[in-house]
Amino acid sequence: MSKVEAFLTADEEQEIISAIRIAEKNTSGEIRVHIEATSKLEHSERALEVFHLLKMNNAKDENAVLIYVAVNDKKFVIYGDKGINNVVPKDFWDTTKNVILNHFKKGDFKQGIVDGILTAGSELKAHFPWQIDDENELSNEISKG
Repeated sequence: MSKVEAFLTADEEQEIISAIRIAEKNTSGEIRVHIEATSKLEHSERALEVFHLLKMNNAKDENAVLIYVAVNDKKFVIYGDKGINNVVPKDFWDTTKNVILNHFKKGDFKQGIVDGILTAGSELKAHFPWQIDDENELSNEISKG
């Protein structure tokens, strides 16, 4: 079993998908999680690349958020599109990274990702509340590379 497959159990993956659904329930924002073993690129560059590969840049309000994890490298990146980046407090992403990192340091990867999702979702809701004509533009499934 690869480190990517061993990173989360099937039940933990379902809990993360549920957290995405909960976070997106009250916002037009979109949240995705991508997990892969390693990156030859700088992790922030790879996160941006994955963001485009997953077509997250097509969210109509530019309010998509990617949580990218490189398991073997022990690195993660939170990438927010322009719409959300323009309205969140200056230190928001650092605060969200710290929430995730505190769990990751204890080996509780699932909870770190869930709390990161819910934190981002709360901020998305504040700035991009759900509207009657909103639709889920992107899959909630965890992508793997």
